[in-house]
Amino acid sequence: MIRFAAVAATGLLVLGSVAQDQPFLPQHLAPHEVPLIPAYKASRAAEARGITTPPPFAVRTMAEWEEVQTLVITWTSYTGILKQIVRAAVEECEVMIVCSNPSTVQSYLQNTQYGGPIDNLDNVTYLTAPFNSVWQRDYGSECIYQNEVDSLFLLDWIYNRPRPADDAMADAIATAKGITLFSTTTAPYDLVHTGGNFMADGFGTAFSSNLVLDENGPGGDYNTTIRDAAGVDLVMNQFMGITPGRYIKMSTLPYDGIHHIDMHMKLLDEETLLIGQYPIGQSDGPQMEQNIQAIMANHSSVFGTPYRIVRIPMPSSTGGAYPPSASYRTYANNIFINKTVLVPTYREQFDTTGLRILREALPGYRVVGIDCDNSDQNIISASGAIHCITKTIGVADPLLIRHQRLTDTYETAIPYTVEAYIRHRTGINGAEVFWSTDTLAGYSPVPMTAGPNNTWTAAIPAQPAGTLIYYYIHAAANSGKEQVRPIVAPQGWWRFRVLDINSGVADAQGPTIAEVFPNPTTDIIVVTVADAGQERIRISLRDALGREVLRIQDGSMHADQRAFADLSALSEGAYLLVVESAKGRSTTKLVKR
Repeated sequence: MIRFAAVAATGLLVLGSVAQDQPFLPQHLAPHEVPLIPAYKASRAAEARGITTPPPFAVRTMAEWEEVQTLVITWTSYTGILKQIVRAAVEECEVMIVCSNPSTVQSYLQNTQYGGPIDNLDNVTYLTAPFNSVWQRDYGSECIYQNEVDSLFLLDWIYNRPRPADDAMADAIATAKGITLFSTTTAPYDLVHTGGNFMADGFGTAFSSNLVLDENGPGGDYNTTIRDAAGVDLVMNQFMGITPGRYIKMSTLPYDGIHHIDMHMKLLDEETLLIGQYPIGQSDGPQMEQNIQAIMANHSSVFGTPYRIVRIPMPSSTGGAYPPSASYRTYANNIFINKTVLVPTYREQFDTTGLRILREALPGYRVVGIDCDNSDQNIISASGAIHCITKTIGVADPLLIRHQRLTDTYETAIPYTVEAYIRHRTGINGAEVFWSTDTLAGYSPVPMTAGPNNTWTAAIPAQPAGTLIYYYIHAAANSGKEQVRPIVAPQGWWRFRVLDINSGVADAQGPTIAEVFPNPTTDIIVVTVADAGQERIRISLRDALGREVLRIQDGSMHADQRAFADLSALSEGAYLLVVESAKGRSTTKLVKR
């Protein structure tokens, strides 16, 4: 049975066309759209949607890894990719497909292309509404909660493209879902923004590039009210609860034509940033590194500690080129859908490494790769990928759990305290920590004790040196709702090691090579460096005569950081990988096939 809703096109004819007449608009501004900007800007000044004044209550913006009730996509271009997204997402939540003809979409989902028919379409809802393009991330609505967990609302910005049907999409979705919509679409609270240039940690911290300042400043093409950085921060605080001083903005990248941060970075949790990395000195790599160093020097996570950085390679073209000479390939443009993560893929030699890094960083998640670089579904050439064409809507009654993971310790006598911030609108009935030293043997529960300000604590018993401890948190609300964190527990978990103080690791003088993979290799290698501290690290490859043939890294690294290199241009044979700092060096043999 087809479940659908229809939304009229009233008020969307300002530019003389509606929705499906140009289905292959790129994520960036198309040349023919430039003359449309003045009329679009005028239409935005005249049209208000939703509640255009700030919420009269405290607001929290949802993080992407929180529980999701609906995934929204727009059915127009790249339908092969969209079908693969639907196939994975229906296992996790409702999939709302905005389209012009539900019957046609359903037939496509049940045909033999792109993995065969999707037999289970019970979780698919069709919304017949006008649209201009596929880029749902950028024009779709953000999720905000009253008093952190009490009520769900949607939030709409002015879309930074002259695409009036897309700009009105948030209203259509809010109407279809029966969710109240707030919007920054009318002066004096108007704000131009785009979903691909925004990410939040769920607790008042957010990231964007300086594009948000440029588009709301004197040189903006779509704004009515001119705002400086403080003005932007004020609106983001009023409508989204972003804490003043915790809206982190970064310099735009030289070769990223759209300046959306989801093309090169991703918040994996409240304290972990996934960052794309180019070979040393190439493409946007130097500016990306400057941005990272600025974040590490000037900002901390919501826990008051430095962000954890997970590096992941930015793939090259088949000819080995990077932007601006090639498309902006990235693994950071992925999306959480409850227990599944959908990731754009490109070519096996890069994908093997990229998917491995994501699975290591997100244990327990189902990580699904979707090819975004093939001949008939080459979405990456249009400056976007999986995250860019999807938008999630959170659940109406989140059971919120925030926890800073425990780190490696030398403690063998005192139990390990686990603290979490836990809330639900009906209150918390109880919580516990489940821990194990062998997940195959199962977990042991430790009840958590309620403390002030929605904090709960428990203690994992002390363990001997050499023990690896896995754990997760479970909570139950007074309503009966239950939740775990990580959301994939017990298949996923946090873990930490009890180190041996006599092992000598603590007294190591220089950086050590923790891992090199794959080895042997035909092209890509990943070098993991341990005990790097804050030292300047140089990683190089030397031939049999001791000559440096490739400089892989030359700069500061943080503990357990990765560096990447493409060895495809080197001759086959054995090389010496050298990792060194002012305090010492480590070497290992590497074979290029």
